[in-house]
Amino acid sequence: MSAPLHAYRTALLYSLDDPARVGVDSSYRYLPDGLLLVEAGRIRAIDSAANLLPQLPAGTPLQHWSDTLIVPGFVDTHIHYPQTGIVGAGGEQLLDWLARHTYPAELRFADRDYAEQVARFFVAELLRNGTTSALVFPTVHPESVDAFFTVAAELDLRMLCGKVLMDRNAPPALCDTAQRGYEQSQALIERWHGRGRLGYAVTPRFAGSCSDAQLAIAGRLLREYPGVHLHTHLAENRKEVAWVRSLFPARSSYLDVYAHHDLVGPRSVFAHAIHLGDRDCRQLAASGAAVAFCPTSNLFLGSGLFDLGRAERLGLKVGIGSDIGAGTSFSLLQTLNEAYKVEQLQGRTLDPFKALYLATLGGARALGLDDRIGSLAPGHEADFVVLDWQATPLLQFRLQQAQSLAERLAVLLTLGDDRVVRETFVAGQSRHRRDAN
Repeated sequence: MSAPLHAYRTALLYSLDDPARVGVDSSYRYLPDGLLLVEAGRIRAIDSAANLLPQLPAGTPLQHWSDTLIVPGFVDTHIHYPQTGIVGAGGEQLLDWLARHTYPAELRFADRDYAEQVARFFVAELLRNGTTSALVFPTVHPESVDAFFTVAAELDLRMLCGKVLMDRNAPPALCDTAQRGYEQSQALIERWHGRGRLGYAVTPRFAGSCSDAQLAIAGRLLREYPGVHLHTHLAENRKEVAWVRSLFPARSSYLDVYAHHDLVGPRSVFAHAIHLGDRDCRQLAASGAAVAFCPTSNLFLGSGLFDLGRAERLGLKVGIGSDIGAGTSFSLLQTLNEAYKVEQLQGRTLDPFKALYLATLGGARALGLDDRIGSLAPGHEADFVVLDWQATPLLQFRLQQAQSLAERLAVLLTLGDDRVVRETFVAGQSRHRRDAN
C-alpha cells in the first residue's frame, strides 16, 4: 500500500538561493495561504491553497493553522551534544574554557548509558527549537557516537556525527592513538554511515589536539570512505592560532595544517574560521569547503567577529551553528539574533531573508545535503517547522506594527525562541508539539 497523503495549510516560506548571489527579491518563495502536500516522508507538492485544494483526493487529511508560518526545518552546522550540561559556564576564553569545563564534562561519556541519557535530552531540545538536522560533535569515546546515532535513528533524523580524534594536549583519558582512532572510526562508519538518514563525519577536534599522525589518519578515512564528511574547528581564537603555529612550524597557516593532510574539500565543514587571511578564505571557497558561523559562542568566549561580508564576496559556503555549549542557545532564531548584532558591529546589516537562508538552505548546502533538506520544494524530505506569529504577548503586539513580510520576519528572528515553535515535523512525522500534554 502507498503511504497516505497529508496536507498542511498555512503561510509557507522557503529560500530558493542565497540573497547575496541572486538578490533578496529572487531568493525566496512566499505563499501567504499555501498548501504543502506530504507523502512517504517527502514533499510531494507546494502551491497556493486555491490551486491545490481542488486537486486533493477525497478524504486527504488536512491540517489548517491560522497565524502561523511553515519554514523548512532548521539546520545547525556545528554543535556539541556532550557540552549540553555546561552551557553558560563562563569565565575563560577558548583554551582555558576547554581545560576547565569541556574536558571534565566529556570524561563522563565513556559511560554508554549516561551518553544516551544526554543524547535524548539534546535531541529533544533540538526538536523543541525547530532544528531537524545538525552536524554534531560527540566525544572521543565510540560509546558517545553509538548513543547519539541510536537516538537519532529512532526518530528518523537527518544527522551527521563522528568520533572525536584527539591524541595530544588533552587529559590522558580523552586521548586515543592514531591507530586506535582509525580502527574505532572505521568500525563506526561501517555500523552507522548511510543507515537511515544518518551520515558519518570524520572529526579531528582541532589541530592543537592532533598530531600529524592523527591528521594523516583522518585523511586516510576520507579517502577510504568518500561519502563521509570532515568536521573540525579552525582559527577560532587568536591565542589558539598562535599555539597551532608553534605546533606546526612547517605549515604556512592554520588551514594549511589541514590542507597538508587532504582534509580540505567539498564535504569539509570548519567551525568558526574567524582569524583567517584572505588567501585561506579563497582556498576554502575554491575547495568547496564550508564554514559554520557560530555567533553566540564567538561572543560568549570573546573569540571575535566572523566576517560574513568577506565570505559572501569570495563565494564561501556558510551555515549557522549554535555551538552548544560555548554557544548559549539551542534556538537558531536566537542564534540569528546574535548574528545580526555581529554584522552591526562590523557596519553591515543582516537581511532577514539572508538569515533564513543561513538557517535552512544555506546550512543544507554547507553540509552538501541541499538536494534533501533545507527547502520545501517538491522531492525534498519533509522536515519542516510550524512557527507561531502569536507565541508571546510582545511578539503579538510588535507584529501589529509591521508593514511588510521582511519586517515581520526580522521581528520573528529578533524576538523568537523555542516558544515560537508550535510543531516540528521530521520526514513527515510530528516529533514535537508545543501544546502537547
